[in-house]
Amino acid sequence: MFTKQGPTLRELAVQALSSTERGYDLLAPKFDHTPYRTPDRVLDSVTRALEPLGPFGTGLDVCCGTGAGVGVLRQVCRERVVGVDFSAGMLAEARAALPPGDGGPAVDWVRADSLALPFAPGFDLALSIGAFGHFLPADRFGLFAEVYGSLRPGGRFVFPIGAPPAVGSRAYWSLLGFDAAMRVRNAVWRPKFIMYYRTFRLSDVLDDLTDAGFTVELRALTDLGQRPDGSPRARLVVAARE
Repeated sequence: MFTKQGPTLRELAVQALSSTERGYDLLAPKFDHTPYRTPDRVLDSVTRALEPLGPFGTGLDVCCGTGAGVGVLRQVCRERVVGVDFSAGMLAEARAALPPGDGGPAVDWVRADSLALPFAPGFDLALSIGAFGHFLPADRFGLFAEVYGSLRPGGRFVFPIGAPPAVGSRAYWSLLGFDAAMRVRNAVWRPKFIMYYRTFRLSDVLDDLTDAGFTVELRALTDLGQRPDGSPRARLVVAARE
């Protein structure tokens, strides 16, 4: 985290005491040098899982950040890709990283709240990677409904989801401690910074997707490995609009 390219401890502290939007505006220039950026092996695995489902015409990256998911969509969409995010700073970095005219489908960037997406039902594929911790459980159905309304009939909404860490493991206690710290921070400090790791449980997510109108299937991302019990470490959720 604290490399020459990444944010300093002071910068992280300032970001953590800001709103979610302002915090990401500040973090944006160094975001891709932090562990928060989705690893390439996950992006590659999602791309490989999408290829048999396509090709697609138009793609939407929901909460696109610096554009990692847009890079996936450009490999499986032929016509147009749109990245949407509420952080102007993250969108600026994404534009710089993927300038127009470098081949592939056209890319547009839109600043908007993902709980109020400004799109007609015109996309064949929607993708989101690494963003769901910024939505409280009470907002999740609304987010899914907005994505549903942005897809054409037959369109798909996809995202990877990792298996929860084993109870008592180092990762379990690390995530539990982080979420506890964020709850304390948000109880005593304003504006709130919404970022939780343990609020996106698969069973609840599947229920909310179904309630939003999707038909859902799970596909194992086998190239990301297996747990000791043989189950996949990660799955791709594929939610289809009928």
